[in-house]
Formats: sequence, structure tokens, C-alpha cells
Amino acid sequence: MRPGIAHKPFWLVLAALLGAAGVWLYAQRVLVSYQIADAARHDRPRGNLSDLYPRWLGARELLLHGRDPYGPAVTREIQQGYYGRALDPTRPGDPTDQQGFTYPPYVAFYLAPTIHLPFEIVRRGFFWVLLGLTVATVPLWLRVLSWQLPLWAQLTIVILTIGSLPVMQGLKLQQMTLFVVALLAIAIAFLVSDRPIAAGIVLALATIKPQLVWFLLLWLIMWTLADWRRRYRWAASFLLTMAVLFTASEWVLPHWIPRFLQAVREYRHYTDAVSVLDKLVPAPWGWLPRILAGAAAVHVGWKNRWCAEEGPTFAATASLVLAVTVIIIPSYALYNQVMLLPALLILVRARHQIWIRNRLSRVVESVVAILLLWPWLASLVLAGLSFFLPLELVERAWAVPGWTVLSLPVGVAALAVVAGYQKSFATDPEPDPS
Repeated sequence: MRPGIAHKPFWLVLAALLGAAGVWLYAQRVLVSYQIADAARHDRPRGNLSDLYPRWLGARELLLHGRDPYGPAVTREIQQGYYGRALDPTRPGDPTDQQGFTYPPYVAFYLAPTIHLPFEIVRRGFFWVLLGLTVATVPLWLRVLSWQLPLWAQLTIVILTIGSLPVMQGLKLQQMTLFVVALLAIAIAFLVSDRPIAAGIVLALATIKPQLVWFLLLWLIMWTLADWRRRYRWAASFLLTMAVLFTASEWVLPHWIPRFLQAVREYRHYTDAVSVLDKLVPAPWGWLPRILAGAAAVHVGWKNRWCAEEGPTFAATASLVLAVTVIIIPSYALYNQVMLLPALLILVRARHQIWIRNRLSRVVESVVAILLLWPWLASLVLAGLSFFLPLELVERAWAVPGWTVLSLPVGVAALAVVAGYQKSFATDPEPDPS
């Protein structure tokens, strides 16, 4: 053993701990402090600011009192808890996000055990549930990718995951995206483990945020139709579970589908609901890279539709689809980038092959590495400075750790698409369906 090799795991784990500590200290000492000061300057209300609260209150009012969670009366009650008071359109400092109930009503069934509890207890408990599920996704994705790592390496990935900006934001907001992404990891792990019925059920449960699931479902449909007789079971269990969820939702809230669709339209109107690519590409041209990215992912998925679920191509294609989802859905929310984790793991594992491929690959890989590391480094620096410099001075740089958050998913998706093309064209020839 070469000198120093035995200490490598220790230093990697320590570096991960420092990076994670930097992100969480930055969030608490710099970011939240800035947000409080900025809200005070602009007379902007601040309540519990929990993304779980609109769902929880809507579920409580629906199940306990039979009220329409999409209605304006419930929306105002949500605002009173989320913001501390109902929004007033005559106040220029008030947020434009109405915080309406924009989920399918069957999310109420998931939250039903909590509706008799005080929200503060529910909030704290949900934080730990999300944390546990997020930690569990790391070994799940590693299992999907058939990547066996020593315990110290898995621990390093777990620490970096929970210490990343997207997960930090999702946990502080109690964002259900973390719950949905965990369900997706579980479902794909079930497919890889030849448990298609369980996979279909879990995929149906994940549709509480349909924008995160539809692109994966599109690829799974193509994959299933390529070998329907052997793969139909997950689709059958998915459709049956969706039928149960829709029927139960219709029972508790008749004619809910038009109300839900109207709530989604209103949500996109009162929020800045645009994609990552729309934020990066000048209007009105954002639609073009979205179509190109989606078409490239569909093409790779089509080439790989014959792959076996237990093979590496299936895992790589699913990871690619999730990465492209992040950049094409009409939301650039940071917490959505939790879906990049499997693609990042694949890229890390293949880093040497990517590096030796050609000069362009080395440049792109280097850029993605810088984009990935920047939030940890910047957060650590700002967190450290907050102990020595006046807080008002450090708060001026509150946005610095987020400088790369829009570019990173594009870089990861681009590398994943290129890797997907090269793998599918080089090693997965289309078999004769006969």
C-alpha cells in the first residue's frame, strides 16, 4: 500500500463534512439572516414558510370538513399560516405566490395520519422523514447502478448529498419533491430487482408531483412496449393504483380534475414557472433547447428500449431521463436538482473514461466539476467569514453560492446525453424483435 492511501478515506469524509457544514451554516447564518432583513425592509410577511403547510392544511380541510382545498377561502387560510397573514395585492412588497393547493387531492391520503396534530409537530416530523428518505436514496441509487462502494465512500456521498444546496433547501422548506424523488428511487430499484408490481404502485404514488414523473413514465412506456409480454406487469399495477387514487379522490372531492387543472394554470400565472433553460436562454427562445434536450433523451431512450432492467444501460437511461427532466419542466426550483443524483453518480464513476475520450470531453467534465464544487466552496467561505466580519457585509454576498445552480443541471444533462448516445450506439445494437 502506498503511503497516504490508508488516510484517503478519512480526508474525503472530513472534506465532505466540511462542505456540508459550510452549506448549512451559510444557510442559517447568511441566507436566512439576509431573507429576514430583506423582508423587514420591504414589509414582506413571513410565517412558517413551509412548503408542506399548503398541502397539510388543504388535506385537513378536505378530510375533516369537506371543504374544497382549491377554493379561495382555503387559499387565504393557507396564506395566514404560510406568510403570517393573507396577502394584500395593494401592498407592493407582498409576494405574488399565492401558495394555493396545487397538488392532486390524493396527496391528502398521504397526510391523513397528521391532520389531527399541531402543524409544528408535523413539520418537525416531516423534516426527519425527508432526511431519512434522502439518505436512503444513496444506497438505492448505488444498487440501481450496480456500483459497489466501501462504506466510507457511501458515507461520503450521503454527507455530500444532505449537505448540498438542493437538499438543504428542500429540507428547510419541507418540500415534497424530496419525498417524490425518494419514491422514484424506490420504484426504479424495484424494477431493477424484478419486482414490477411494487414498482408500478410506487410510481403511481409519486404522481402527486406529475411534472417530475411524466418524462420517466414516457420512457418506461417505450421500454415496456418493446417487450410487452414480459414487462406489462408494472404498467398494469401502475394503472390499477392510479384508478384507485382517482376514484378515492373523486369520492372525497367530486369533479376534482377541472379544479386541479385550474389551480395548476393559476399557479403558473402567479409564479415564475419557467424551466432552467428558459432562465438561461433569452426569451422567447427557451423552447428550442427544451425541445432539443427532450428529443435527444427520447432518442437515446428509444435506442435503449430493448435493454434489460438489471443491466447498466437501463440504469443509465433512467438517470439520463431524470437529469433532462430537471432542465425541461416549467420550474427552476433548486430542490428539483435532487433528481440529478443518479446521473452525477454515473458521471463520477465514468470520470476517467470521459477524461481520456477527447479534449472537448475534458473541458466539459472540468466545467461540470467546477459548477458542482462551487456551492460548497462558496458556502464554506461565507459561513467562515460570518464569524469574523459584520453580518451585514457578508449578507451582501448571499447569492454567490447560487451562481452555478442554473448551469449545473444543463452541464450534467449534456454529459449524460453524450454518454447515453455513445453507449447506446457503441454497445447496445438494436436486436431483432422477431
